Amino acid sequence: MSKLWGGRFTKETNKLVEEFTASISFDQKLAIEDIDGSLAHVHMLGACQIIPLEDVEKIKEGLNEIKVSVLKGEVEFLVEHEDIHMNVEKLLIEKIGPVGGKLHTGRSRNDQVATDMHLYLRNKTIELIQLVKEVQQAILSQAKENIETLIPGYTHLQRAQPVSFAHHLMAYFWMFERDKERLQDSLKRVNWLPLGAGALAGTTFPINRQLVAEQLGFNTVYPNSMDAVSDRDFILEFLSIGSIIMTHISRLSEEMVIWSSQEFQFIELDDSFCTGSSIMPQKKNPDVPELLRAKTGRTYGNLIGLLTVLKGLPLAYNKDMQEDKEGMFDTVETLEGSLQLLAPMIETMTVKKDVMRKALNQDFSNATDIADYLVTKGLPFRDAHEVIGKIVLYSIQHNKFLLDLSIEEYQQFSSLFEKDIFVILSPEHVVSARNSYGGTSPAQVKEQINLADDKLANS
Repeated sequence: MSKLWGGRFTKETNKLVEEFTASISFDQKLAIEDIDGSLAHVHMLGACQIIPLEDVEKIKEGLNEIKVSVLKGEVEFLVEHEDIHMNVEKLLIEKIGPVGGKLHTGRSRNDQVATDMHLYLRNKTIELIQLVKEVQQAILSQAKENIETLIPGYTHLQRAQPVSFAHHLMAYFWMFERDKERLQDSLKRVNWLPLGAGALAGTTFPINRQLVAEQLGFNTVYPNSMDAVSDRDFILEFLSIGSIIMTHISRLSEEMVIWSSQEFQFIELDDSFCTGSSIMPQKKNPDVPELLRAKTGRTYGNLIGLLTVLKGLPLAYNKDMQEDKEGMFDTVETLEGSLQLLAPMIETMTVKKDVMRKALNQDFSNATDIADYLVTKGLPFRDAHEVIGKIVLYSIQHNKFLLDLSIEEYQQFSSLFEKDIFVILSPEHVVSARNSYGGTSPAQVKEQINLADDKLANS
């Protein structure tokens, strides 16, 4: 076939170059967005009397027919047509004749592809916001069932202080709340229209960019044509947000892997989210959270990849920018799959309350409360800290825990100890005593759950 845009060339494109530079293998994902952008563009061309209205109607009719065929999966995109824009235009010309060539009046593939990606990312961001909300709802449902469930809280992966399991879960709710807000906020920058910027300098035709923006639902039109075709900040921002979301998914997945191990046994994942071993019949492997943890690396790579592509590019458009799409598509698909799996996996996990509670009887996570107890008796905290450190050392040397010691043993270290120390040491008391705002007491956990309900209802 003849060379695309080949009027000034004397040779056909090398077949290897044609295959290497073609993007249709991946940018066909933008087919619907490309057609929608073209429908708005041709409507504007007619409204501005740039092309005859009868041509506008023919082009619209042809584009809508192609759109139906694409949605039905009936269209074969060809590598020799290079990209989604030329594939659609060739299909249009085949369908309605040479008048289809008028569609490209007043625009370039540079502003066209940028528009496609803005439309695509806007649609996907809205879908991802809903998926994040479904994960939040799953977390909230489990939290409501486990306000009184106690679990060791950890720092440095060492037992630190008892907490409500609901409180632990709700930490992830707020992580995802920030993720959701970041996605929502990013829509302000995704919703800028590049179309009409031309290749980089605008166009000589009397176009109406605001009319196109209204038709496509854009809030803002890029005020600078060079920025319009070279801006990929909106994709970088999405890849950054996606990486943060996957970081949170990975952290929760790591805990689910640990909690479901034989060593912890705090939860059991539903069989539908686990697999077996090809050699060890007793195994129940947490493959889903493990893969969620691993796929985080893909999103990091996509972000770093695009940052690296863009870092040295002069204005305006460069072919390098063709590398902006595959990472974006991959991150979208990774997020979709991960969030769709995470919500039901959280909902269906079994919480082993007795195992969690038993763990609290076999550690020193209530030690801080003994120090606080001595402080209320008048001992400076620094001195109280030293006293409790010695008590813990004594307990370890005698193979005991704090609840196993007698009052006589406590009084060896300080005469301030009285029998009420055993009330102070109970995990229930330890948790309930932390009643400061945002703390782990049942009253505070219920308050944050109510706040979370309101957040979900109004987002």
